[in-house]
Amino acid sequence: MKPSGAETIKSESAGLRGPIAAEISADAMKGGLSEASYTLLKFHGTYEQFDRDTATALKQAGEDKAWSFMVRVRAPGGRLTAAQWLALDDLAGTYADGSLRLTSRQGVQFHGILRENLKASIAAVDSALLTTLAACGDVVRNVVTSPAPRRDAIHARLEWEARRLSSALLPKSRAHHEIFLDEEPVGTAEAEPLYGPTYLPRKFKIGLAHPADNTPDVLANDLGFVMQTDAGGELTGWIVTIGGGMGMTHNKPATYPRIADAVALIGPDEVLEVAEAVVRLSRDHGDRSDRKHARLKYVLAENGVEWARERLSADLGRPLAPAPALPRFDIPDHLGWHAQGDGRWWFGLHVPAGRIADHGKVQLRTALRELALVLGVNPIATSNQDVLLTDVLASDRPTLEAILRFHGVPLPEAFTPVARTMLACVALPTCGQALAEGERVRDPILAQVEAELGRVGLLGERISLRLTGCPNGCARPYQGDIGVVGKSPGMYVVFVGGDFAGTRLNFPIADKVPLNRVGATLAPLIDAWAERRDPREGFGDFCARLGAEACRAALAQPMAAE
Repeated sequence: MKPSGAETIKSESAGLRGPIAAEISADAMKGGLSEASYTLLKFHGTYEQFDRDTATALKQAGEDKAWSFMVRVRAPGGRLTAAQWLALDDLAGTYADGSLRLTSRQGVQFHGILRENLKASIAAVDSALLTTLAACGDVVRNVVTSPAPRRDAIHARLEWEARRLSSALLPKSRAHHEIFLDEEPVGTAEAEPLYGPTYLPRKFKIGLAHPADNTPDVLANDLGFVMQTDAGGELTGWIVTIGGGMGMTHNKPATYPRIADAVALIGPDEVLEVAEAVVRLSRDHGDRSDRKHARLKYVLAENGVEWARERLSADLGRPLAPAPALPRFDIPDHLGWHAQGDGRWWFGLHVPAGRIADHGKVQLRTALRELALVLGVNPIATSNQDVLLTDVLASDRPTLEAILRFHGVPLPEAFTPVARTMLACVALPTCGQALAEGERVRDPILAQVEAELGRVGLLGERISLRLTGCPNGCARPYQGDIGVVGKSPGMYVVFVGGDFAGTRLNFPIADKVPLNRVGATLAPLIDAWAERRDPREGFGDFCARLGAEACRAALAQPMAAE
């Protein structure tokens, strides 16, 4: 089949260079980028966007769109130092819209960066010993793992593997350094021994987890490594999971979210070698003719686990052992105070929708900057869009809380359990994929769900609520107890039946639900859960036990009566 347009752009890019340097120069500041530059810039960690709130008015006035860039920082495992945080904070104020955003993959994003500041922004990230390279694009993106900074062998190994994978799987092209860091051109495009000249068919995500902490939602990734330990906590191996992914397209059943399959069991020291083999599997078997069918999840769904293990075994030159059944996953609460195990503490701070900014009386960005300056806290971004403030001396605990309170920052106990774990994507006004609002309607949707839970006395229950403005699934809505996915302006598809541990997909129960009716739509099921659930049964577990048809039937009568 004919390769997609993106494949042609990659093959003709001279190692991810293309026309980028010319188009972001001072002499080319008008209008949007060419398709080639737009596509290739993703590999360098940035998307061109425009303000969709003002686009119509500007067009009517005969003016161009308000173009800008989103820049994403690659931070394996979300680990940052105090100095790096201060550098990123400076970038937010100097070049971006005054905010930082923690992503659902432990990265940091900036919005509102103008074209004339793009090169300087990316160079500033590099100066902080971080990078935006491969934070987006058809390559291995940011590697996620448990955010907990526990000073034990398990967490040290998870962090080490995440960092090693992130470094080893970067593209070898020097295009990024030439374009953004003024490195002298090499003259010819470098070979990419792992990715090849056209890189991967689509994005590739990797997660590592211990069963006791599946905060990174390891089964949502193209490739996952689930740590296996013996009774003494010693590493014995890894279960390799392949074929997860959240993206889909409304009304196109050939596209779908998927939970990864357990494919193989490997030894303690085989992670990188196996990861490279799985990347090659995606490279060689992913669909390069249709980007909506290009992810590794479709390769697994259409060929099966046995096929994948055989291909990987042939690639590695040795047979891979079949995977055992996946263990039970837990999701610990990382918010509040926790001992690290080295005499120091971390404080988990909830950040609604991951947005770090100063708004009115809540001066969150200022507070975090002060904590980095005064206490030297090292931040860790979590896959729940929160931040862990780490390496705090016991004697500094009162000071940390005092600084947060002084700046009006709510502490974790101010939030309900459902608020503490809710995820929301950015969506409008900057995301070009958004069909409806995301982050900006997080609070009203949360309030509706909280009201229904409070009405039946279950506001203290842990429920995963996830909101996205389109079906691409950046906030992993299809794994949540409740997923709310944008369908059109002001309208959403409501999903239920996932589980808090991230091991099961949910299912749709209502289509084209108005924004102000999300809570009312869920009310009959929340009532049934309150009345009929088994002891300690989660909301998603209860809905899954009922089944999709029974859940839809429970909604039919109340909705018909309105």
